[in-house]
Amino acid sequence: MAQTTLPVLYEDNHLLAVAKPAGLPTMGTAADRSSLVTWARDYLKRKYHKPGNVYVGVVSRVDSLVTGVVVLARTSKAAARLAEQFRSGTVRKTYWALVEGTPEPAAGTCLDWLRKDERQQRMQVVRPHAPGAKEAQLEYRTLRRLGRTTLIEVSLATGRKHQIRLQLAHRGHPIVGDRKYGATTPFAAGIGLHSRELELLHPVGQKPLRLVAPLPDTWRDHGVRDAPP
Repeated sequence: MAQTTLPVLYEDNHLLAVAKPAGLPTMGTAADRSSLVTWARDYLKRKYHKPGNVYVGVVSRVDSLVTGVVVLARTSKAAARLAEQFRSGTVRKTYWALVEGTPEPAAGTCLDWLRKDERQQRMQVVRPHAPGAKEAQLEYRTLRRLGRTTLIEVSLATGRKHQIRLQLAHRGHPIVGDRKYGATTPFAAGIGLHSRELELLHPVGQKPLRLVAPLPDTWRDHGVRDAPP
């Protein structure tokens, strides 16, 4: 993916919150490939004319195919304090998902046990307390029915890998564009899953922060238009 202007949602001396585009991994790619971390480092180096290495700490991440809010730390102190908030579950994480079909009931709780299937390189739902399994819980509510698809809001109680994608697909409502978990409806860029909002405490000032990422334009092709946060 070519370098473009970094979509900054919030910035100060301690943290940087950005709206990640589809197809860009948060980190962990080969040295010659772009990631959100390399974008952030380049952005900070250019803006503040920093000659050497720039510290960027990853305290949250989303899948490469997913868009929306990601928080990065600009100091090790901020990274440690933010990471603790995510570990302790005090960060409120809200996603918007465009799914196939119509979930019934219109709102509810999903509770499963998930484990990685190493052979298939995907997550799977397993029986409670199976070896390697981790509890996964989310709440959802319907925002809008759109014919063959439905826009829902998801609040995460846990943060397991592919959790939203798998738990919704397991109930017969895969996320639009998510072929890995059974979707048949295409999506223009990435999949129909968006990290809409994070609510946390500033790692230094302790003031509440509400970070909201606008929907990408590709959602308009499915009849979903953004609204002011």
